Amino acid sequence: MTQPPDPRRHPWRPDLAAASLRGQVPSCRFAAGLSRQMRVGCAALRSAPHDGAGQLSQLLWGEVFTVYDEAAGWAWGQNLTDGYVGYVRSESLDDRVTDPSHHLTALRSFVYPQPNLKAPPLDVLSLTAPVTVEDEQNGYAALAGGGWVFAGHLARWTDRQPDFVSTAERFLGTPYLWGGRTSLGLDCSALVQLALAAAGRPAPRDSDMQRDELGRAITPATADSSTGETMRRGDLVFFPGHVGVMVDHERLIHATAFTMTVSIEPLAAVVARTDPTRGGGLLAVRRLDLTNRP
Repeated sequence: MTQPPDPRRHPWRPDLAAASLRGQVPSCRFAAGLSRQMRVGCAALRSAPHDGAGQLSQLLWGEVFTVYDEAAGWAWGQNLTDGYVGYVRSESLDDRVTDPSHHLTALRSFVYPQPNLKAPPLDVLSLTAPVTVEDEQNGYAALAGGGWVFAGHLARWTDRQPDFVSTAERFLGTPYLWGGRTSLGLDCSALVQLALAAAGRPAPRDSDMQRDELGRAITPATADSSTGETMRRGDLVFFPGHVGVMVDHERLIHATAFTMTVSIEPLAAVVARTDPTRGGGLLAVRRLDLTNRP
C-alpha cells in the first residue's frame, strides 16, 4: 500500500480531506476549501480544536489560510505560507483576502487605531508579516482589515533583506517556544524559516523538511579529514529534530531548548553534548545559494 502523504502539509482526516487529495488518501468526504486571511497579529495553529491542544505552529497577520472545516469556533485548514495544517480559532480569520503590498521588517510593531503613537495599541505584528497598505498619513500606514502601523517598519513586498544570518542574529535572546514563529518566542526551524523569508526565500516549517529541501548537502572538513568543505556563514547544520545556522566557520546560532533562548555557541560544543549512540550527533550540513531567489 502506498504511504499516505505527510498530514503536516496535506490536509486530510478520515472524515474529510482537500479535494486535491482525492484518490491519494482514504477519506469520507473531500472539499475545495475557502481562502481566509489572518487579521490578528499572531494565532496558535493547534493539533486539535481546543485551547489545551499542542501548538504545532503559529499564523501571522496577513497569512492566507485555506479552511476545509469549521465548527464550534475553530477552523481546520492549511497555511498557504508553508503548507502547515492544523486548527486555528475562527475569530482570527477574515473573509476578505487581499494581496500583500508590504511586509514587516521590524521584529515587531504595534497596530494603532489611528495614525498616532499615543493611541492605545490594538495588536502587534511580527517580522515578515504580509500587509496590504491602503493609505499613509503622518508616517503611518493604514492596513487593509483595519489599524495603522508605523510606515518605517514596513518595506515593499519585493524589497528583501539578503543577509539572512544577520536577520537570525536579531533574534538573539528570544525565548524558545515550541511552535513559535515570532520574536516573543520561536523554535529552531522557525528561526531559519523567518530569517530566510526576510531574504525572500520560502522555507518549509520543520527541520526535517528543511534538511530534505533546502540547499545542497556538503561534507564538512574535520580534524581527521581535509577532504571536505570548510564550514562558512549561512550553512545550515542539522541534528535529530534540530537545526541551526553557522554565523562563521565555527559558531552556530540556534533556538535551543538547552538554554531556552536563541543563542550563539561553538558548533563543537553543540556536537559534544549530542550522543550519537542515542540517536544524536550531526546529521547533515546544507549550503544555500541565495543568488537566485525563487
